[in-house]
Amino acid sequence: MTDVNTALKQAIQQLNKPISDARLDAELLLVHILDKNRAYLYAHSDAQLDATQLKDYQQLIDKRAAGTPIAYLTGRREFWSMPLKVNEHTLIPRHETERLVELTLELLPDLPDLHILDLGTGSGAVALALAKERPKWHIVACDQSEDALDIAKENAVRLGITNVVFYHSNWFNALSPKLFTAIVSNPPYIAECDPHLTCGDVLFEPASALISGQDGLADLQYIIEQSYKWLEPDGILLLEHGFCQKNFVGAILNKSGYRNVQCWQDIQGQDRVSGARRPDNKLNYIIC
Repeated sequence: MTDVNTALKQAIQQLNKPISDARLDAELLLVHILDKNRAYLYAHSDAQLDATQLKDYQQLIDKRAAGTPIAYLTGRREFWSMPLKVNEHTLIPRHETERLVELTLELLPDLPDLHILDLGTGSGAVALALAKERPKWHIVACDQSEDALDIAKENAVRLGITNVVFYHSNWFNALSPKLFTAIVSNPPYIAECDPHLTCGDVLFEPASALISGQDGLADLQYIIEQSYKWLEPDGILLLEHGFCQKNFVGAILNKSGYRNVQCWQDIQGQDRVSGARRPDNKLNYIIC
């Protein structure tokens, strides 16, 4: 038998070289195995792990040492104070993306019956956060991955959120013709040659949700150009992008005829979300 304190020490020693915060990761994985909180580890450091718990814990530590993200090992990640299920078919929601939610809530009036579209919803993080805060909004969330959509739907059911409708769609392709008050998206925006793809969690995340052509701008450009036809007059488009893509995204927005083009920073002070409004002085139309 091995107690909590000994198991943690051994795990930290194993993780110490490849992982920057070995203690935190070791603790998170152990509380996952024990179904306890982190305070339990300190209050019950002499508690014994049975053979099955110790075996399962060692398997997780081995995988973490090999680089597998904590979120995939525990099957969950918190976003907007919501525990979301995630797996290898979904991006791992990041706190920086909460800025996309904040801006949507700030820029739209708190009125019922607004229609919002979340493109590339993944685990459903952005759509479900908006739905949680605005239960009278009507939210459409789509993704080209059926596996990701299954996770998003499961998250919605588990959280008791009912004002989101999910569609299997490659961007707008399978959506019914409709105009939206706002379109939001955290699309793929990493260039295929970007060195960030060779390390960290992104090594394990779905490449289709990360990588985009034209130096990472292809999907951003497509969404910007197509969204114009799906937005209500004065409707808002908000897009997460890379910290060095502000000028490129702004230029595409301006060229596409949007107004009030602006960029906002994330919690780390990096340029992260760009947005604009569709002018209200032109006829709106949808090409199906």
